[in-house]
Amino acid sequence: MKKLLFTIFCITQIGFILVYPTEALKAAREGLNLWLNVMIPTLLPFLICTGILVQTGLISRLLAPFKTLWKIVFDISPAGAYAVLVGMLCGYPMGAKTTSDLYENGQITKKEAEYLLTFVNQSSPVFVRTYLCQICLNDRVPFLKMMLILWVSEWMTAQFFRFIIFRKKNYFGEETVMKKETPATSSSEAFLDVSIMNGFETITRLGGYILMFAILSACISRWYIPHNVPGYLLTGILELTTGLYRLQPLILPDITKSILAVFLTASGGVCIAAQTRSLVTKELSVRSYIVAKLLNGVIAVILILLVTKIV
Repeated sequence: MKKLLFTIFCITQIGFILVYPTEALKAAREGLNLWLNVMIPTLLPFLICTGILVQTGLISRLLAPFKTLWKIVFDISPAGAYAVLVGMLCGYPMGAKTTSDLYENGQITKKEAEYLLTFVNQSSPVFVRTYLCQICLNDRVPFLKMMLILWVSEWMTAQFFRFIIFRKKNYFGEETVMKKETPATSSSEAFLDVSIMNGFETITRLGGYILMFAILSACISRWYIPHNVPGYLLTGILELTTGLYRLQPLILPDITKSILAVFLTASGGVCIAAQTRSLVTKELSVRSYIVAKLLNGVIAVILILLVTKIV
């Protein structure tokens, strides 16, 4: 089934490029521009620095003084708390990438890693301020209010999986087995070299996904002609940034536009889900992640309705 879907995807992309080369080229340029001017300057330094921190194994020590807080709020280890902080500050898909790195380095268990994946992937404050609040909603919803809604929805999603799906599993108390260091990874120079190469590999992979989904979005826009709310919503579900940008000119009630925008931002979309799957080790399942993002989108919509006194 997966091979069939990938085959249809590739044939559709190739057909669109051959039939509408101008539109395909424009979409590709937009995707590459986003990757080159936004993704690389903002994410690559974080990828390198977080890679170094994970490989040194000092994260648990740095966050250990607050282990009681992590236990109460999320029931996670200090190392797992680092993935939460990275996800909150750096945005998609850094939380999932950091979680996978921590697991592969033996600093968290598989159970904790899969639990973390349900809520560590979030939109960064920079993305929320620029794309969501300013570009899409024209500052009709204050940035701090929107950020609080998204953070609370992530926390509520985490509690759902903590107490209902992953109940009776104390992640914080489980021991992890540190992987044995090899001489090639024991020096500071090796840490830096490995982190730089991993960072460039990751950012290049993300660029490929952005490029392909930008062309797919243009393909759907050309053939489906999404000049209505369902069409733009479909575009946003496929690729978040494009969807938010196309919601901006729509003449809709403020609350309707806010609901659509916050759902897309909280759920992430197909492109981010594909990026997450590519960055997370195959030893970890992402099924709970997909369910969690849909639940997170619904909770965020309910919260924005409550905040705006509609419900």
